[in-house]
Amino acid sequence: MMFFIKAEVSDLEGADVRVQRAEDHVWWQAHRQRRCDLLRENEGGPGLIASGIVTSAKAIPKKPGIARQTPRMSITVRRAALAKGHLERSELKVFCDWNDGRPETELNFKFYRQATNKIVSISDEAAAFQRGFF
Repeated sequence: MMFFIKAEVSDLEGADVRVQRAEDHVWWQAHRQRRCDLLRENEGGPGLIASGIVTSAKAIPKKPGIARQTPRMSITVRRAALAKGHLERSELKVFCDWNDGRPETELNFKFYRQATNKIVSISDEAAAFQRGFF
């Protein structure tokens, strides 16, 4: 299983990429040392930026006094490769027939249906498609 992280990314030039406040369900500790790709878009970034291995993940404490909060994580990814091709919203937004089975449509649906930062798993077909960008 392959993971994509769509979030604000700091220190892209260093060996470790730090991802802050990425939304997630609480399963990250079971997925340490898993390969993932990073997408930086919500903050005006270039879309797909890097691939790497998750080296640490820890929960960010919930804010007191707020009844419903999405669990949030701070994740460190050891960068393995920078993206060589472009994969961003402008390339994916035309793939909007949610039932066509295309990997581009899956990525569009998972990343851009809601404009939030997120961590998602993607199918083997979508993973094979995006590998062409490295």
